[in-house]
Amino acid sequence: MADVLVEAAIDILPMAYAPYSQFEVGAAIQDEKGHIHLGVNVENAAYPVGSCAEAGAIAAMIAAGGKQISRIAVAGRGAELCTPCGGCRQRLREFAAPDMEILVCDDKGLRKMFTLETLLPHSFGPGNLDPVI
Repeated sequence: MADVLVEAAIDILPMAYAPYSQFEVGAAIQDEKGHIHLGVNVENAAYPVGSCAEAGAIAAMIAAGGKQISRIAVAGRGAELCTPCGGCRQRLREFAAPDMEILVCDDKGLRKMFTLETLLPHSFGPGNLDPVI
């Protein structure tokens, strides 16, 4: 399934709307049922009103009835790794366990795999808000 996610994230890259930065990002989420949900970054002339690819993929997952992220692939071009930004790391944490895999790709394929815990150590998540019984 990792190969399918990586391909999906790469394939969706050209659909990104990035007229200002020219930095396209694609994301593909696998939910708890194995379904794949896609997202791209969408820029806006009124910075910082744009949205990240990961946020779009999460919204697509929720709209389709998914509840939990099993794995995500994020694709971007360039020499540096295109890891999720800080805000997206927290967004991912809302719907994923700390051991969830984040597959970081460029337009040619997988470059590196991280867990969410690696990118967002000691995270604050939904469990922190569970009522004390």
